[in-house]
Amino acid sequence: MRKVKLHNPFKTRLIDEKLIREHLALERTKLANERTLLSYIRASIYLLISGLALLQIKEYQGISLMWVGYLALFICLLFLLVGVSRYIALERKLMKLLREDNDNDDSHKN
Repeated sequence: MRKVKLHNPFKTRLIDEKLIREHLALERTKLANERTLLSYIRASIYLLISGLALLQIKEYQGISLMWVGYLALFICLLFLLVGVSRYIALERKLMKLLREDNDNDDSHKN
């Protein structure tokens, strides 16, 4: 076994070289999860800006334009909530996998 720095650059763990690929796959999954969260946030910001812009238009007093602005703000919040909830759910699953993996490593050592 050799020392490998994963997830926390300040804490070194002993990892069997056969398991390095699995750990790196988990790290890639974490990065993809963060990237997806940022995409949800970006889409939410776009909807927020467009909703506020539609509500600020004073020349066109149509009621439908006002409702479209409010609908964009509602969908903005919905995107944000869905993105954060999916991020948290996947993060919990990954932590559970890491905990189970550490428990299995400890049981093999004994």
